[in-house]
Amino acid sequence: MEIEKPMAATGDTATFATKVSPSAKKALLILNCILLGLGNCGGPLTMRLYFIHGGNRVWLSAFLETAGWPFILLVLLVLYVCRRCSSTTTVVLVHMGPRVFFAAAIIGLLTGLDDYLYACGVARLPVSTTSLIIASQLGFTALFAFLLVRQKFTPYSINAVMLLTIGAAVLALHTSSDRPNGESKAEYFKGFFLTVAAAALYGLVLPMVELMYNKARQAITYTLVLEIQMVMCLFATIFCTIGMTINNDFKVIPREAMNYGLGKTEYYIVLCINAIFWQCFFLGAIGVVFCASSMLSGIIIAVLLPVTEALAVVFYKEQFKVEKGVSLVLSLWGFTSYFYGEYRSMKKMKNETRSFHDQSVELHEINSSSI
Repeated sequence: MEIEKPMAATGDTATFATKVSPSAKKALLILNCILLGLGNCGGPLTMRLYFIHGGNRVWLSAFLETAGWPFILLVLLVLYVCRRCSSTTTVVLVHMGPRVFFAAAIIGLLTGLDDYLYACGVARLPVSTTSLIIASQLGFTALFAFLLVRQKFTPYSINAVMLLTIGAAVLALHTSSDRPNGESKAEYFKGFFLTVAAAALYGLVLPMVELMYNKARQAITYTLVLEIQMVMCLFATIFCTIGMTINNDFKVIPREAMNYGLGKTEYYIVLCINAIFWQCFFLGAIGVVFCASSMLSGIIIAVLLPVTEALAVVFYKEQFKVEKGVSLVLSLWGFTSYFYGEYRSMKKMKNETRSFHDQSVELHEINSSSI
């Protein structure tokens, strides 16, 4: 189903009005939330699984975060065939214009750098710690959304951003007790700050995607969103492939597979599953931006924190000490604050719409009786 956002240019900024039934848009939003949830929880866990059983190629892990982009190409081909079968007019194969392609390529390179920073963090930190640090991404997303797309804030969303940022900062005060066995303090701090940098960079990427939609000067359809995602992942993969080549990862992979703790076959299975999970993450993230906003995408990424936390403790027997508990409580408080604010805003909007409708009906009845 093609969801159109016809464009009405006003100056340099393009404004989009979505012409789609609320049920269809809600279904698409739910689908993208599911994809984002699978990737957000499964991606870090499988990446950490690679490292704790003998893998140590950071560039390879970064590469896998976007290496699943050919799957999007298959989806686009299926959609193209469906459009040709259902249309009597000429069907365009590629919707993306040069302006959008160039913007998607730049964002893709930034995504590749972000992948590398995040992989460096996961290689050195427990999953539960990296997940809590990544929660600070919401603060960066809010800041850049305000600067780039003029995101409006309420007291509830501001409170949520502050709590999530403080929650991540609490971890920095008690780092020594969380350091994996055999890892130096310097390496731990390196992983910590690189993960913060990854959170900040992806906090910039999401508003940049929303800004690209606004400045595209062409109709934004979900097919175009898939094309944008494919280009972003392609250039991120190229960026990481260059890093792998310089680091000689391609030569080391066969030897690393032979010595992998779970076995050679399991080594390649872990890599493949890792790529699938991360593709779900990126596809869901920009899908939520398309259906709603970059701010909501950042909120969903953060709201899945408790799930990732619990899975890391269960599967990897990671420690869950007081500072993590405090950080988790602050994060949950922030999530509750944001969604309560959204609930109040939606309720207020519905009441205003109902009031306007009642006034219109009353005015119509008065005019009819006067005639």
